[in-house]
Amino acid sequence: MPDTPRIRPFADFLREHGRGRTHDELGEALHTLIARVKDTGKKGSVTLTVVVEPMKKDDRMVVVGDKIAIKLPEHDRPSGLWFVGKDGNLQRDDPDQLAFEALREVPAPPGVDPVTGEVKDGTDG
Repeated sequence: MPDTPRIRPFADFLREHGRGRTHDELGEALHTLIARVKDTGKKGSVTLTVVVEPMKKDDRMVVVGDKIAIKLPEHDRPSGLWFVGKDGNLQRDDPDQLAFEALREVPAPPGVDPVTGEVKDGTDG
């Protein structure tokens, strides 16, 4: 019966790899992610990728690299309502709203105060 190899715990590798840098950065990334998830109410993720390559000229060794990616949830951005004009551009004003560009001011009729709109009775005082 062959001997079962002892598998080293992954956490042990993380504490040693890069003099603990990877382990520390993962802790910071997770802390940042938790804060953003609580702030936005949305999910996010932290991904660790470990790349192992054979060492050239020495088959007893491998080169190990890592990459940490953090996907933070984003805050919702406010939306706005716009109309689409006849030329296809966005505009704030309703393109189908009647335009009153030709309106002009009508002078007050005789016997009406042009400022207040009061009707004058013709007597002064």
